[in-house]
Amino acid sequence: MTRLLRSVHKNYKPALMLFHDLVMLSAAFMAAMSIRLNGVAWAIESEMLICLGLTLGSSSFIFLRLGLYRTVIRYMGQQALVAVLQGVTASAVVLAVASYLTYAGVPRSVPVIYWCFALIAVGGSRWLVRLYYQMAMEIHKTRVAIYGAGTAGLQLYKALVHGEIYKPVAFFDDNAAKQKTLIDGVLVYNPGNILDVVAERDISEVLLAMPGVPKRRRREITRDLRERGLVVKVIPGLEELVDGAGRSSDLSQIYENVLGRAPVEPEKSLIASSISGKVVMVTGAGGSIGSELCRQIAHWRPAHLIMLETSEFALYQIERELYQQQLDEGEQIQVTALLGDVRDRARMAEIIDSFSVQTIYHAAAYKHVPLVEQNVVMGADNNVLGTMSVLEAAEACGVEQFVLVSTDKAVRPTNVMGATKRLAELICQDFGRRFNKTRICMVRFGNVLGSSGSVIPLFSDQINAGGPVTVTHPKVTRYFMTIPEAAQLVLQAGSMGRNGDVFVLDMGEPVRIYDLARRLIQIMGHSVRDEENPEGDIEIQITGLRPGEKLYEELLLGDSVSGTDHPMIMRAEEERLESEQLQALIADLREACKRYDCTRVHQLLQSAVRDYNPRQSLVDVVWSRQEGEAPVRKGGEVKLLPVSGEAVK
Repeated sequence: MTRLLRSVHKNYKPALMLFHDLVMLSAAFMAAMSIRLNGVAWAIESEMLICLGLTLGSSSFIFLRLGLYRTVIRYMGQQALVAVLQGVTASAVVLAVASYLTYAGVPRSVPVIYWCFALIAVGGSRWLVRLYYQMAMEIHKTRVAIYGAGTAGLQLYKALVHGEIYKPVAFFDDNAAKQKTLIDGVLVYNPGNILDVVAERDISEVLLAMPGVPKRRRREITRDLRERGLVVKVIPGLEELVDGAGRSSDLSQIYENVLGRAPVEPEKSLIASSISGKVVMVTGAGGSIGSELCRQIAHWRPAHLIMLETSEFALYQIERELYQQQLDEGEQIQVTALLGDVRDRARMAEIIDSFSVQTIYHAAAYKHVPLVEQNVVMGADNNVLGTMSVLEAAEACGVEQFVLVSTDKAVRPTNVMGATKRLAELICQDFGRRFNKTRICMVRFGNVLGSSGSVIPLFSDQINAGGPVTVTHPKVTRYFMTIPEAAQLVLQAGSMGRNGDVFVLDMGEPVRIYDLARRLIQIMGHSVRDEENPEGDIEIQITGLRPGEKLYEELLLGDSVSGTDHPMIMRAEEERLESEQLQALIADLREACKRYDCTRVHQLLQSAVRDYNPRQSLVDVVWSRQEGEAPVRKGGEVKLLPVSGEAVK
């Protein structure tokens, strides 16, 4: 019974349309006969009834075969109109043949008149319904203009016309030959008059549909339009959409909605003083922050950009991107991609000395909290000793300035990653106090939207997969900033920093992750499934805090904060360790890492970072698999010693 009801529900609309067409064909036949006989009374005899029955039956079969009832009327296009023309013509031919075979006495001109009336009745009724749908939808549509009257612009226009959100009312194009022409009744204007047209036609947004134009020109157009106060959206071409370059839920728009504040504008003079005409090196150049640093540094015309990375694939990607970026912009700078590990001091010194590096942005670090929590020794080795290695090489080679990319998780850390980054800050502060050759500073910021491991790409993937969206705790809050903002902050800090300075960004109010998840689900066109809305699309699941995760993040250790040359960047004054104590601790840490002594590394982090308050016991996955025994390295061999107080002395 259920299957029958579903079948009836699925097929009742085509059946209703077929019934409508048969009524229209019958009316067309009656009208044709009346006109042909000049209104003289006439009667339907049995032969004429058989003739009409054959015509209607054959027409039904023909219309079904032509697919007239598979077409959605409001999206009906040229192909559907051609099918109507073919069906009505075939129906008129059937009428002529049937009248001849049945001796129905139908005048020979009736099939021609019938064809005209049937075409108007069947095709015209469909056109009126389509027109009604379009008029009903256009009342609530946003009026937009399309910049680009080429193939991409025409494809976009057709898509929007059938959509329910936007109504294209004008085209703009740089090509003078296209200006003042009409595209489906829509005029193509000169972009020089864009402000007047926008005001006259009540246009809310301009959609840039020029995927074939070089990126440099697209950026110029976008910048020019936005400087005039217009809302501009860049629309990818169909090929880009197929390749996955464009997405219906543009993350850049999502970031603006999530941030909750206006992006911090950079002070260009501060950036130029540290980069323009200088030899600049970025460590961790393939990471989220490192790669964005490289992109922005390239715009400021350094004498030479050195990109250092351990991942061959990540380094290849950013090198290829910068090469294409320079081709698009028509500007060339010297870029060198180098594979190397920041823990290798000799390699660092060799690179810095060979290229006469003047500025270093140290972004190489392990930053994923649960992974570092499970790989304690590698986290400390890379984040702490790696920073020490680059600092020593920079000081020995006379680098002018060194900027450490830090994190808000270094403030009163509850995890190994935060503790290692705070210890790296302490090392930088100590170097800045003891040496004058290199100007050293640190930049601390919160979560970066869109970086590897950040929540928005994760949530977006979960939403696209149909959910659920996983949130660790309903009260978890985080500070957020965009990748470009983070990179600009790092670049500006390099020119403002005195030795040992810690810079933080005024990031506004923290964002509750649960609210962010709800907002993202709605932005991507879905509804949240919860107790209030059990029929919603996407569920939010609470999974519990991960190892090392805390509910709230902070940016400052104390209340001693002063302003800088940038209104949104603050300088923090924080406590430091004595040099002798720090050097002894680093020596112990280096030895513990060589021995793969996780317990000792954990103890040293707690000793160095006074506010380090781990929320759980040691969870290093390799260490925990030794079943009560810990691997200790001696002379290149691994020996097993019992995990106890004696083993770590």
